[in-house]
Amino acid sequence: MRPPIRSFFYTSLPFALIPLLSLADPSDPDVEHEVGNYFGPGAQASFVAQNGIVSTSSHPATMAALDILRTGGNAFDAAAVAQFVLTVSEPFASGIGGGAFLVFYDAKTGEVVNLDGREEAPAALSPEAFLGKDGKPLPFKEQATGGMAAGVPGTLAAMDHLLKTRGTITLAQALQPAIRLARAGFAIPEPFAANIRSAASRLSKFPASAKIFLHPDGSPLKVGEIFVNPDLADTFELIAKEGIDVFYKGKIAQDIVDAIRKDTVRPGVITLKDLARYRPVERSPVHTTYRGFDIYGMNMPSSGGVTVMEALNILEQTVYDKAPHGSADSLHLFADAQNLAFADRNRFLADADFVEVPVSGLLSKEYARKRAEKIDPKKALTTPVDFGSPEGMSELPLSPRLAKESECTTHFSIVDHDRNAITVTTTIEQHFGCGIVVPGRGFLLNNELTDFDVANRTDDGHLFANAPTGEIRTRRTALGDDSKTQGGKRPRSSMSPTIILQDGKPRFVLGSPGGATIIGVTLNVLSNLIDAKMDVQVAVNAPRMIARNGAMELETPFYRNEALRTDLEKRGFQVNRRQHLGSVQAIEISPDGWLRGAADPRREGLALGF
Repeated sequence: MRPPIRSFFYTSLPFALIPLLSLADPSDPDVEHEVGNYFGPGAQASFVAQNGIVSTSSHPATMAALDILRTGGNAFDAAAVAQFVLTVSEPFASGIGGGAFLVFYDAKTGEVVNLDGREEAPAALSPEAFLGKDGKPLPFKEQATGGMAAGVPGTLAAMDHLLKTRGTITLAQALQPAIRLARAGFAIPEPFAANIRSAASRLSKFPASAKIFLHPDGSPLKVGEIFVNPDLADTFELIAKEGIDVFYKGKIAQDIVDAIRKDTVRPGVITLKDLARYRPVERSPVHTTYRGFDIYGMNMPSSGGVTVMEALNILEQTVYDKAPHGSADSLHLFADAQNLAFADRNRFLADADFVEVPVSGLLSKEYARKRAEKIDPKKALTTPVDFGSPEGMSELPLSPRLAKESECTTHFSIVDHDRNAITVTTTIEQHFGCGIVVPGRGFLLNNELTDFDVANRTDDGHLFANAPTGEIRTRRTALGDDSKTQGGKRPRSSMSPTIILQDGKPRFVLGSPGGATIIGVTLNVLSNLIDAKMDVQVAVNAPRMIARNGAMELETPFYRNEALRTDLEKRGFQVNRRQHLGSVQAIEISPDGWLRGAADPRREGLALGF
């Protein structure tokens, strides 16, 4: 028997927590400021707890997940609760119409496991799905809008699998906080309102979407208005009653297929058979070591884990640890390690169930040494850098391009009393996904199929590895019985949920949204924690620099430092300004037994524990 859960929604929180809440929109230049050399507003010290801690980008999601921990649930229960509440509170970023990557540490077994809930291509998808009549890629907004862009959703199946295999509550119980929030509603915060404003023209193309997010006159909902979603509450209640089969094989499945195939903007090709075939799969994590820590991340079809780890391996072969943190010398090495890793990422990484991916070769320390030899600590590498020749590299044509990925995603991290730890990056891709709310169901569908390389053939007509295709193959890289099942191709991602162990125990849990910037953002915080030994909140707040085999991108506090910028430019870097990069939600499990949580002030996040 599963233990009863005494309460399903918000517990009373002490008023002393109020200063931790960041209510300003970090994208608004009028509210941006620095505290020392760090971003604000937001917490300037980590939230300290002993029994359990939650960090999400949404206040309702954090509080609902924390309530589950306080009333006897574990980290896996709380993760499902957080995801379902995020479907209500951040519908522009994630939800059951999208996909998710989960990395978790199971305290009972001491193992780190990947759970792949990535969206999947339908069997009828054509490699030419996103090309115009001239054979060239459509403008991205056209690619991303309408039913053709929607992949088979995986988030609900992943959360159901997590609860059944490692949770202590039922799916029906996990859905209750989201049902209550969807019915009762909440005051729209500025980040939510800003997202509606930016997507209003897309949403207006779809009557079911306009009904939820726009006024009858077509104007967007505003800050402070009460947002309710009774259709979503009804959908969740139906799933709670009948289980996920109603979503993948029943009434909701039919509604999804109708919404996609009858779309008047760009109808898609998903069928009931595509939905019924979907399953989340457990996979082995990718792993490397860095300065005495064990780093675990997401395997294919996410490129995030391998690319983060290759960059760390390259940095280990340099004098990066000798350079003052944040100096021109350290940023130089940090950028070129990323550039080298990104060159390999763009060339070699895709769904490993469909193509040969040289993961072990890319993560070889010897290969990192060879790549690091290309770095001149006084002169920037000329970008784009050529990819390398890792052991096991495929002869198949693989794209050298950096495909566009939306930066609208969300991330959360949770640790419980038993030190189970989970880190989840979850998305519907573009702001509000493909723009389609399933009529009468209240949730948005993703546009994840645009993460494939849409300009996808060599000059002689061969498809690149990350090309869209409706081919169905055996899930050969899955664990256990899942390796014998059949599935569609999953588009490459940059999502990088990461768990770091020290002496076999979890030490840091983190991740970020941000499309292709996720990899560099994750690297920044990892280096801040391990190399600079920063407090976890300080490590999250600190300004960031990323490089994606092109220009160096500096967040504003770095960019304002004219001496630093001039030095980098003299070394040959093209330096561009970024107002903010990513939104990291992180937790430190200290050797002294305390938990320290951090929520990124760049987004309306909240870290709480008990």
